[in-house]
Amino acid sequence: MQMKKNILTTIAASCAVLLASAQTVPNVYSVENTGSRFPAPKLPTASELPIVKDLPDALAWSKGKGRVKKFKQWERRRSEISAQIQHYGIGTKPAVSPDQVKARMDGDTLFVDVTVGGETLSLRSTIQYPKTGQAPYAVMIGTSGISLPRQLFEGRPIALMTFHEKQVNDYGQWGPHHERGEHNFDRLYPELKDNGAYSEWAWGLSRLIDGLQQLGPEVTKIDVGRIGVTGCSYAGKMALYCGAFDERVALTIAQEPGGGGAAAWRVSHDYDDVENIDKTDYHWFKESQREQFGGDNVYRLPYDQHELCALVCPRALLLLGNPDYKWLADESMRVSAEAASKVWQHFGIADRFACDIVGGHGHCQLPQSQFPIVERFLDYLVNLK
Repeated sequence: MQMKKNILTTIAASCAVLLASAQTVPNVYSVENTGSRFPAPKLPTASELPIVKDLPDALAWSKGKGRVKKFKQWERRRSEISAQIQHYGIGTKPAVSPDQVKARMDGDTLFVDVTVGGETLSLRSTIQYPKTGQAPYAVMIGTSGISLPRQLFEGRPIALMTFHEKQVNDYGQWGPHHERGEHNFDRLYPELKDNGAYSEWAWGLSRLIDGLQQLGPEVTKIDVGRIGVTGCSYAGKMALYCGAFDERVALTIAQEPGGGGAAAWRVSHDYDDVENIDKTDYHWFKESQREQFGGDNVYRLPYDQHELCALVCPRALLLLGNPDYKWLADESMRVSAEAASKVWQHFGIADRFACDIVGGHGHCQLPQSQFPIVERFLDYLVNLK
């Protein structure tokens, strides 16, 4: 099916009923994982899972009976999805206690040391403060950098930071790198050597947020209630996983994330020459994902990528696509986005989610036609209370 040049999946909460409902739903949380108190669901082996051709209902309980009705139930359902994605897809994102994290500022640079089992991993990131507004500022953290045009931030009171992912896991598609079990993360968690990079990178970004939270706005000049994360291409996937797995992130902008990001594995299975579950970089995911769910076994996967997107709810998520690059599987992302949007709709906060797919530009080169929707979400971040 030929994709229209511009596909905008934005459901505005325009009626009074939706706006009233949204007032009872938080914009963001002060903890990394609100579902941590729930026991892990039973996770069957791949051969025990049923074949499901359609995208699973993100609101349906994993036991197969009933679905989420009220927002207060979403915490538990979210914890089910999180457990499934970690178990079958990317590996465990381990919890960290506050006493394992030590943070300090040196000038405008944040330093965070994380110590586990006698091993210490050090992170650092320089904060670029805006020339307008007053502290504490909202902040946008770029996973491996920010590809969004800098003029979008000019005149907006948003600080900028970069999450240097190689400080955690130095895998890159080009150049020398370590292998599984050899990364800095693996020194702290040798039992998690089979992890994919996305769980480890999500862990690392959370530790930067720990540092901001520990030092507080008096030291960092950052409002931890207004944190955004963004990235493009493989870093667009990274931004999506980081935002999905840390509920302190108020806004996630995943730019051209491709397969393994927002594009549904099941839908991509039906297309040629796109990034699908058989044709992706398995440094990013658990090797067992391909072994257990490759080929037609993709239909046994108990979740799909629309549920990764749904983990961001009730916080804000913007997906940006580029159909000129077939490998990105943007037709699959469109289907996934439509399925994910139903979760935000269900809770009366549909205006916190959008998917915009526009061609006619280079990879990770945001066209001016997409400036308005990005600006709308940036202003949302700035104006959060």
